[in-house]
Amino acid sequence: MATYRHDVLIIGSGAAGLTTALRLPDECQVALLSKGELTSASTYYAQGGVAAVLDQEDSLESHVADTHVAGAGLCRDEAVRFTVENGPDAIRWLIDLGVDFTRFEGGDDGALPYHLTREGGHSHRRIIHAADATGKAISSTLIGQVKQKPNVTLFEHRVAVDLILQEHHGQQRCCGAYIHNIRTGETDVVLARSVVLATGGASKVYLYTSNPDVATGDGIAMAWRAGCRVANMEFMQFHPTCLYHPKAKSFLITEAIRGEGGHLLLPNGERFMNRFDERGELAPRDVVARAIDHEMKRLGADCLYLDISHKPADFIIEHFPTVYAKCLQLGLDITRDPIPVVPAAHYTCGGVVINEHGETDVPGLYAIGETSFTGLHGANRMASNSLLECFVYGKAAADNIARHLAELPEPRDDAEWDESQVTDSDEDVVISHNWDELRRFMWDYVGIVRTEKRLERALHRAELLKKEIGEYYSNYHISNDLLELRNLVVIAELIIRSAMSRKESRGLHFMRDFPDSVDNPKDTVLTPGTF
Repeated sequence: MATYRHDVLIIGSGAAGLTTALRLPDECQVALLSKGELTSASTYYAQGGVAAVLDQEDSLESHVADTHVAGAGLCRDEAVRFTVENGPDAIRWLIDLGVDFTRFEGGDDGALPYHLTREGGHSHRRIIHAADATGKAISSTLIGQVKQKPNVTLFEHRVAVDLILQEHHGQQRCCGAYIHNIRTGETDVVLARSVVLATGGASKVYLYTSNPDVATGDGIAMAWRAGCRVANMEFMQFHPTCLYHPKAKSFLITEAIRGEGGHLLLPNGERFMNRFDERGELAPRDVVARAIDHEMKRLGADCLYLDISHKPADFIIEHFPTVYAKCLQLGLDITRDPIPVVPAAHYTCGGVVINEHGETDVPGLYAIGETSFTGLHGANRMASNSLLECFVYGKAAADNIARHLAELPEPRDDAEWDESQVTDSDEDVVISHNWDELRRFMWDYVGIVRTEKRLERALHRAELLKKEIGEYYSNYHISNDLLELRNLVVIAELIIRSAMSRKESRGLHFMRDFPDSVDNPKDTVLTPGTF
């Protein structure tokens, strides 16, 4: 076991973690952890873009209003305004770093040389993007910048096990984490005066997801075990259009295709979205996902279709080169053929409760991005607000850490990892079986449409699995699969209990037993130790 010391430990290498690392001062010694390669985070795979008010015909108030409408009455206005008002500066920072956003042909350095697109829920074109591979452009740029910073030490193929808490002046303070080296099997100690959770979301708790394999809710589960409140975990966003193909694992079809005029079709070629919402294909994601789910179940169809072939081929190839190339690999030419699509778990709107500085309930511990709950997304995240949240709150957390760094206590050297009582397991089949069972009952019972009876069944299974996984964890050497499974069963229970407590339908949470919305909705806040 090795022990490392840094000023700040950042767990996660997506937009939130990289932004925080880059925004911290050069004299701050930073450790940045990635579960896989640095590019394994969800950011790298984001196709759409970043929402910000960049056009003179747009306004901050319009962006605020659109976010509130999409959030179905649960957005916290202070979080919405803080994010939206800091949006233009965040985009300028990315441009200054060298992110190559798509420009208008012949565009110069004038007022608006960049192409803006529109996505569901937005009343203006305000999505700045890099064709349909914005995440890759942003991630590559930020990683390149981080690698040039001598004060940042990068640790790849590391998964955090649990946070380290030490008492300081009568209160528990986060001062590091136990870190498992996936390649060597060793577990080390990383001590730090501040810890930032930027581990992304938890969509891997579902059988079908658009997320990469690392999205297992690690940060949320660790924060919960450390004593942090979580909020609004019932609001799991299902992206309406994931490519339906046996060889296309987790491949997302960007919402910008609908924003640029794509039509959703039944198997017989008929459009159907206008029967569900007057905005048609530009309705918010929860409406579109439920409509597709409804039509698939009504017809017994394996998938529905998204068609943009009525647009000129050159336009399609220029604006959606990633989708075009991927589909062509699989024998689909989207300039002529409709794209088979299904909904898939996509974004975790709830998370660890934080304030405007990114601080959690535990001193010394921050949470940023999809791991966190700021109140920005309410009951339904509006497209392309999530990356913006990472940049805005990443800067806020870095600024707060920098202001207080000199006064933060040094962690004590008394955190040791003890595995003297555990053995190697010859029953790894238990892990794979529980993985499959957990994700399948979450998909079947806690998916796009829910009922009280299904939720009760899901909770019963989650409690049994949690006990079984806990016993397994206590007796055997850990592995990445076991750690992820241990975290996912915590996430599953948080989602189920949150869903059971909301006796209404709102945004992403649709209950057959309670199809109407209540007049005075409140956030669902869960506190450790209450169950």
